[in-house]
Amino acid sequence: MFKEISPAQLKGNPFQMIGQDWMLITAEKEGKINTMTASWGGLGIMWGKNVAFIVIRPQRYTKEFVDAADSFSLSFYDDSFHKVLGYLGTVSGRDEDKVPKSGLTILHEDMIPYFSEANTVLFCKKLFKQQYEEKSFIDTKLPGIHYPEKDYHYLYIAEISKIFEKE
Repeated sequence: MFKEISPAQLKGNPFQMIGQDWMLITAEKEGKINTMTASWGGLGIMWGKNVAFIVIRPQRYTKEFVDAADSFSLSFYDDSFHKVLGYLGTVSGRDEDKVPKSGLTILHEDMIPYFSEANTVLFCKKLFKQQYEEKSFIDTKLPGIHYPEKDYHYLYIAEISKIFEKE
């Protein structure tokens, strides 16, 4: 069971939640749900709004779902789900219907999909999208290290419209 909390009540360190524990980015397109594991992103304030920053490479199947939807969810789990998140981050939804195979249970809030097994869920409404460009990197070593195929991430900035926490 979840309870709604305000952003000020969010427990956890975002560096740990995103970078170490990982998160699922989940969206729906034409009645189908797809998700991907992410360990890059952030939380903060932009344009006077509480926002989440996520990045998705152009070849990721989930990008099609995030692009088609107005909103998406970010969900966070305890350590016991690390193997499931590993699976969801390495298998493409193009190749198999990975959500049912993951064993996670799909729920919806305001027509946004998320999973009942999560500890924390952020519901996010897209505000901004832009692809990284090589010319924008001040640290010119980063593209060679992280983008040898020049498949630069798309940055999404989304307003956090609601937060659920497990009771």
